[in-house]
Amino acid sequence: MHSAKTLSQFSTIDALMQGIYDGPATFAEVRRYGDFGLGTVNHLDGEMLALDGDFYQITSDGKVHLITDSEKTSFATVSFFTGEQAASLPKITSLRQLQGWLDRHLGSRNFFWAIRIHGMFPVLKVRSISRQHPPFSPLAEVAKSEAVFECNNVAGTLIGFRCPPYIKGINVPGYHFHFLSDDKGMGGHVLGLRITTGHALWDCHRTFQMMLPDDPIFRRADLSQHDAEALRKAEQ
Repeated sequence: MHSAKTLSQFSTIDALMQGIYDGPATFAEVRRYGDFGLGTVNHLDGEMLALDGDFYQITSDGKVHLITDSEKTSFATVSFFTGEQAASLPKITSLRQLQGWLDRHLGSRNFFWAIRIHGMFPVLKVRSISRQHPPFSPLAEVAKSEAVFECNNVAGTLIGFRCPPYIKGINVPGYHFHFLSDDKGMGGHVLGLRITTGHALWDCHRTFQMMLPDDPIFRRADLSQHDAEALRKAEQ
């Protein structure tokens, strides 16, 4: 079962880290579980972001594309966003400062939090990863050749999650943000930022569910070990 208070996930972050980039779930199925979220597209083809029920793909050339229902994902985290709580942001000079501000406003670290921030970003650094081809390399290796874009004075929306520390191996512990500009012209996985004006909304999720791939590669994968340092490097 799923509800407005449930955070839903397709596959695991450690499966993605190992190079399991083919997922069976179509975006038509993902859409049943949320209108807000992030992840990737099959073959690690760029960054995925869901906002207001539309699903976007930011490819390695920095361009934004609407995702069709028939396309598939190898990793996605989604929810139905309501914005239970809200606050205006002060001036933010770094991603670390934003995370500190959120830590003071969100509740328990043992819950899942969905976060939406709209604002003006005088500095924004994002990345996207190019489509991969078999045989697939691990994500930590692929991320070394990521495409990084730095933008100035762009208005847009951060969407992200703060996941609890015990979720390691399943999702990204701590914060994970993707960005989409208001004009739908650019976006990606957020590496750095500054915010002059902004407004934050957030939801708490105390129910979590996961849909796992049922294919030979996932069945045979050894997911008994979690490499926190490799994940940190891939994310940052």
